[in-house]
Amino acid sequence: MKIPELLHQGFDWIGGGADIEFSPKRKKSDFWSSGHTPTLIAAFLYFDLAFMVWVLLGPLAPDIAADLALSPAQKGLMVATPTLAGAMLRLVVGLLADWIGPKRTGVISQLIVIGGLLVAWSLGVRSFGGILALGTLLGFAGASFAVALPLASRWYPPEHQGKAMGIAGMGNSGTVLAALFAPALAQALGWNAVLGLVCIPLSIVLVAFVVMAKDAPNQPAPQPLAAYLEPLRTADAWWFMLFYGVTFGGFSGLASSLTIYFSDQFALSTVTAGYCTAACVFAGSLVRPIGGALADRIGGVSTLTTVYVVAALALLGVSMSPASLPVALTLFVIAMLALGTGNGAVFQLVPQRFGKEIGILTGLVGMAGGVGGFYLASSLGFARQVTGGFGPGFLIFALLALAALAGLTFVKGRWRVRWAATAGVRI
Repeated sequence: MKIPELLHQGFDWIGGGADIEFSPKRKKSDFWSSGHTPTLIAAFLYFDLAFMVWVLLGPLAPDIAADLALSPAQKGLMVATPTLAGAMLRLVVGLLADWIGPKRTGVISQLIVIGGLLVAWSLGVRSFGGILALGTLLGFAGASFAVALPLASRWYPPEHQGKAMGIAGMGNSGTVLAALFAPALAQALGWNAVLGLVCIPLSIVLVAFVVMAKDAPNQPAPQPLAAYLEPLRTADAWWFMLFYGVTFGGFSGLASSLTIYFSDQFALSTVTAGYCTAACVFAGSLVRPIGGALADRIGGVSTLTTVYVVAALALLGVSMSPASLPVALTLFVIAMLALGTGNGAVFQLVPQRFGKEIGILTGLVGMAGGVGGFYLASSLGFARQVTGGFGPGFLIFALLALAALAGLTFVKGRWRVRWAATAGVRI
């Protein structure tokens, strides 16, 4: 019987190359009954508030820069430091999540963030070095990525990975909360007071996380350190790091930098610039679960192909420094919609290829996303100081999106023949 006839009659193709086998298709379960909903909600809430704090220096940047007399390059480095620190710490947190479980790891990380913010609020931050130290500490909030996604992912079967990872990952909408409320609170109470105020919702969500979250029963057994780094011996891990470095790097870099961009480029007040940033970030956050669901339906590779084309075109348009605020805002919303969709699509693919190493892969891929965000945020500041405009920074990142597209085109055929066919999933 021919392959199309077997597939049509209810069989899965579970082999690749010369070793092709067929087995009856698994009956797909309903999404909400296939996992643990309280844990999924807890992962989202934890991720949401952690992301709010992670990018907090971005919405506060104009006020902090005025208070500390920072140069454009220093402003860029200030908002980029939490992104880089979060990237580096995600590997550590990913390892810890596999050793002691995502739930315990999440509690420890959140306590470190709350403690650090309380110290900064009570003592005050009065120098550029001090604000960089605070940014480094906020990296623990950015490392929440390596907690929330494995916590949710391990509860759900392959056919629902895109939706589960998308819902948990939609916690990056916390960046919207920071952009909406931090500038107005800073204007009313001073930016240092905001550092103490955010500890209140952080503490409430931490309690909810402790009550609701539960580690999945298929938690992998702890392994030697070398075993966790084994995925780096495969080219696929590096490809995923590149792809996410562009999608999440673009999202987080823009989320951290857009308040500075709007206030400098169009002379907006910090509050108005925060509202513009919130609109862009909301668009990118909203579509992350849609990106995961779309990848479940048409394949992560097909979804990412469209993502990179749209993001590159939008960022190219921004690099031309549009003189109109509505035009710039529209281009940023389009770029964030594409990048947010791409974030969901990448993490529809990762569990299919590295299901057993999802904790460490989440840390590695998340680290690459943070590095991408650090590059974008810092390069915009340096571009502003050296050239007087932000355009070159956006142009280079648009070219990186095209480079990711070329890489995806290069590997997609091999992926579909080898591990995707073996896993019986569509990519």
